[in-house]
Amino acid sequence: MQAAPNAEKRYEIDAKRLGVYYNSENALPRAREFKRIDSTYYVGWMYEGTYRYERAADYRGFKLAAEQLKKSLDLLYKDYKKEISTRTGMPDLFYRHSQLRRDFDYMIYLLMNCYSNMERPQLVWDHLQWSKKINHQQEDYADTYCFLAWTVHRNRFYKSDKFPFLKNSIEENEAYANRLLDTAKIKLEKDAILNNKIFGGDYFGSHISSVWHYRSILYSYQLDIENAEDTYKKLKETYYFPENNYATFSAIQGKFREASFYYNQAKKFDEGDKRLNESFYYSSILNIYRALPKDAIQEIKDIISTNGTTPGFGWYNLALARGLIYDGQLAEAKNRVLKAEQFKEIHRGTTLGQSHYDFTTALLQLSIKQKEINDIKFMNAGWWFNFSNLTRLAGLNAEKYGLQFLIINQLAANPERELVIYKLFSTENTVCFDEIWELINGFSINFFIKKYSQFAKEDNRPKLRKYYQYFIAKLHMEKGQYKEAFDNLKEILTKTEIDVEYENLFLSRVYLAYAECLTKANKTDRAIQYAHKAYKNYPQLIPFQRQRVALRLHANASTSIEKDVLKELKDINVNWIDKGNQLKDAIDVYIKFGANQGFPTINFETSYDKTVVVTNKTFTYKDPQKAANELAHYLFNIGNVEKAFNMNEPTVASY
Repeated sequence: MQAAPNAEKRYEIDAKRLGVYYNSENALPRAREFKRIDSTYYVGWMYEGTYRYERAADYRGFKLAAEQLKKSLDLLYKDYKKEISTRTGMPDLFYRHSQLRRDFDYMIYLLMNCYSNMERPQLVWDHLQWSKKINHQQEDYADTYCFLAWTVHRNRFYKSDKFPFLKNSIEENEAYANRLLDTAKIKLEKDAILNNKIFGGDYFGSHISSVWHYRSILYSYQLDIENAEDTYKKLKETYYFPENNYATFSAIQGKFREASFYYNQAKKFDEGDKRLNESFYYSSILNIYRALPKDAIQEIKDIISTNGTTPGFGWYNLALARGLIYDGQLAEAKNRVLKAEQFKEIHRGTTLGQSHYDFTTALLQLSIKQKEINDIKFMNAGWWFNFSNLTRLAGLNAEKYGLQFLIINQLAANPERELVIYKLFSTENTVCFDEIWELINGFSINFFIKKYSQFAKEDNRPKLRKYYQYFIAKLHMEKGQYKEAFDNLKEILTKTEIDVEYENLFLSRVYLAYAECLTKANKTDRAIQYAHKAYKNYPQLIPFQRQRVALRLHANASTSIEKDVLKELKDINVNWIDKGNQLKDAIDVYIKFGANQGFPTINFETSYDKTVVVTNKTFTYKDPQKAANELAHYLFNIGNVEKAFNMNEPTVASY
């Protein structure tokens, strides 16, 4: 340091930086002061770079941070190359330049993150290659070889013609990433020989968890369940255990209860930086599986409210759209998908990239279109006689086919479709199994029967076999082979283990498919019982599928307006049972008309098999037809029934 240029000025800067943290509010004015004192010294550039990095939330922000950090690293390397690259086991020599070493290590890490968040993998690779040549002996942040492996894995679906550092297939890239982790372990062993002399203790043991962390990601992606489990067991014994990753690992095995627990643990320890918190996104899917779309909606709304339009906003809107779809709120779901589509998402701290984002967006749009089509058919029992309905259906079907064409083209160009899309529950899958069915429905039935039959035999995740059986059954139904479908569904219901709380969506889908097979076999009474079981479990599904349910109406309509509401209500596509007929298996619907402060009200509740399904609620109304339309959905627990009682608009509230 004494031999460095402007030594006195640099001593002054070093003295003034004491107690000033990189990310503090005071960092920026200090950075500018340090530059005025000596602009050739790396410290001022480092402070401004770290300050901008901590506050960056878009491409421009990370670009500005990267410019400062790159300048700082260049200056540090220019003046102190020997000090940072000298490898030594002598404590006095090491500590003489320990601040330089720490600064270098941290800036390597931050600049790597800047390039990664800018989606510039080649810059990430070149930067880490430079770090590799320096061969810094204490990488508490930089972790060069682990991040090289991560960069390969994150871009595994590209080839060398796009990024020269890659191989030419996913399999080759994954093997390359594993070899880089092998090298990371070797480097740790070499560093430990020196660092144990300086720090004492077990340097290798305290740092090997980083290699295990990235190894677990690779194993989970490759569905190497045994090795992934062994690696997570090792991580559980260290100071760092990735609850979010382990939750996803549990979820891809169909262990949804365990996954939910670890996602909730991950939420507690979230670092709170500007990025997608995957535990919230994937928890929302588990809530869909549990028939709790309203819980999914509320939790995602809360995190959007907390985080605002920071990275993750787009993903959260997609999760919110899914919750709204499964709660039947299609108009609001469309708005949320549009928000996500228009938002420039930054995929930081995750292997999920723009291709996953675009695919999820398109698939949710397809799901909305299909449900809009089904909703028209549900709301109008005689929809095929209505020209307006037929016109709307024609338009929606055209849009649906356009979306399907778009998604199929995306899939055709996606080298991961076999492992990530067709094979259910992969670590990189950002949609639920139900949405995958909507995607493949109507395409190459024989191909997918063969595909899922093969998966059912070969997949080493036993809890997921029943999902493949369900897909096979549904595909047979599309071919009109109801006997084969019936046998598969019966085996699921009688011989497989189903977690009725965490696999409620799956169970309800099986009930509905089974009911359809029974209907085709002219076993109508049994069919309707299974349709009603599905209603009891997941009422929001019923309006958007083919199987009809029976409603037994109990109402007190007396005025002409109240009778008009019931008349409009009876136009929905269900089987209405006379309230005096207690022998028929039916869902009991209780409707009570009244008034509140001069406003007409409708109180409603439904029950099946002596169990309340839709709890007692009341809403005000003005127009009978609009009230009937709202009520038709409310009877299936669709809509935001937690709104406050509002006298100006027809809304729902606890009575």
